[in-house]
Amino acid sequence: MKKKVLSVLLVAAMTASMLAGCGAAKEEAAVSETQVEEEAQAESTEAPAETAQAEEAKNPVTLKTVSMFGGTDPNAPIYEEINKAFMEENSYITVEDNSQVSDEEWKATIAADFSVGNEPDVLQFFTDATANTIIATDKFVTVDEIKAEYPDYAKDTLDAALVAVTNTDGVSRAIPTTGYWEGLYCNKDLFDQYGVELPTDWESLTNAIAVFKENGIIPIACSLNNVPHYWIEFLMLYAAGEESYTSVPETAPAEWAAGLETFKTLRDMGAFPEDTDTVDDAYVGQLFKDKKAAMQLDGSWYLGGVTDVENTVVIPFPGVENQKAKAGALVGGMSSGFYITKKAWEDPEKRDAAVKFVMAHTNKDSVQKYWNGNGQAACAVEPIDGMSPLALSGLDYSSAASSICAPTDSRIDPEAYKIIVGGIVKVSTGELSAQDLLNEALSVNAARK
Repeated sequence: MKKKVLSVLLVAAMTASMLAGCGAAKEEAAVSETQVEEEAQAESTEAPAETAQAEEAKNPVTLKTVSMFGGTDPNAPIYEEINKAFMEENSYITVEDNSQVSDEEWKATIAADFSVGNEPDVLQFFTDATANTIIATDKFVTVDEIKAEYPDYAKDTLDAALVAVTNTDGVSRAIPTTGYWEGLYCNKDLFDQYGVELPTDWESLTNAIAVFKENGIIPIACSLNNVPHYWIEFLMLYAAGEESYTSVPETAPAEWAAGLETFKTLRDMGAFPEDTDTVDDAYVGQLFKDKKAAMQLDGSWYLGGVTDVENTVVIPFPGVENQKAKAGALVGGMSSGFYITKKAWEDPEKRDAAVKFVMAHTNKDSVQKYWNGNGQAACAVEPIDGMSPLALSGLDYSSAASSICAPTDSRIDPEAYKIIVGGIVKVSTGELSAQDLLNEALSVNAARK
C-alpha cells in the first residue's frame, strides 16, 4: 500500500514538472516573439534617424557652379528652383552659383577662368565651336568616364540629344536640357480641302505642289532672296546624309551640290511665290498664316506666331530624290549642356555631389520644366496642359526625330555662309551652278580659319 501511494506521488510530481516545463517553453517562445517584434519596430523607427545621421556624417561639400541661366534668361527661375530643392534634399551640399547671361563678355570670362585654373566644378556651356577654347584645356570629364562609375548618369536623355551635343572633336562631355527644331508647317485644312495627303516623301511632295499650283494656292511660302536658310539646310541634309552634311570639306561634295540644285527643280515646278526673289521672310510668313500658301519650312519659334493652331501641323521634311538621310532627320540645335570638370571629379567628396547636381538638372522632370512646351526637349517629355493641336504636332515631330543635326552656319565661317545664302536665287534660275557657289564659300571658309 505504501509503495502504491509513493508511485502515485512520483507520477504526480513528474506530471507537474512536465507541465511547468511546457509553460516555461511557451512563455519563452512568447517572450522571443515579442522581442523580435519590438526589435523590428525599433529598427523601422530608427531607420530614418540612422539615414539622417548618415547624411549628417557626410563631410560638408561646397559645389561651385556656373550656368547661362542667369539675369533675365527665362530659365533662370527654374534653375534656381531646382538648385534650392537639390540643397534641401542633400543638406550636406552647398551650391555656390555664379550664373549670368551668356553674352560675349561672359564667354571671355569663362575662357579666362579655365586658362588660369579657376574653373568651376560644374559648368553649363556651349557644346559647338564656341567651346573649343575651353575644351582645349582638357579640364572636362567625358560622359563615358562618368557613366562607367555612375550607370544612371543621363539615363533619361535621348540618344539623338546626346549625339547632338557632342563636341567638335567628336567627344561627348555634356548633358543637354533643351534646344530648337526646324520643320515643315502645313495648313492641313488646305490639304483636306483639295484632297491632298500630307507629304511623306519626294513623290508626295511634288504631287502636293502640282495640285496646289493648279488651284491657285502657293505651294511653299519661301523668300529665296531673304531667308532661304531652312531649305538650304534640309535639301543638303537629305541629299548628302547626316555624315556628309555635318562635315566641313575643302571643296564642294557632289551630294551638297545636288541638294542645292533642287532649288531649281522646285522653282521650275512653281513651288515658290512668283515674287520670291524680291519679297522678304515676314511677307511669305504672312501668306502662310493667311492660307494663301500651303507649306512653310521654319523653326520652333515660328509656332508661337501661327494664329490657326487647330488646322496647322508640323511634320518631318518629306525628303528629296535619292536621299541619303534617314527619314525623320531634322535640323535643329542643342548646343549647350552641363559639364563636370576634372577638378570636381578628382575630388572624392565633390565627385558624387557634382554627378548628383547634373542629374538633378537633366532628369526627365527637370527637362520637362525647362522645355515647357517650347522647342526641342532632351528627354521624352509629356504634353503640358492646354497645348494646342499645332504644339502637340511639334512635340510628336521632335520627339520622333531619327537624328538632330545643327545647321551649316554652326560649322563654317559667317562670311562663307553669307555667300551660300546670297547665291541661292542664281542657283534656282540656273544662272549659277551649286557646285561653283559652294566651292567659293568653302574657299573663303578655309582662308578665314
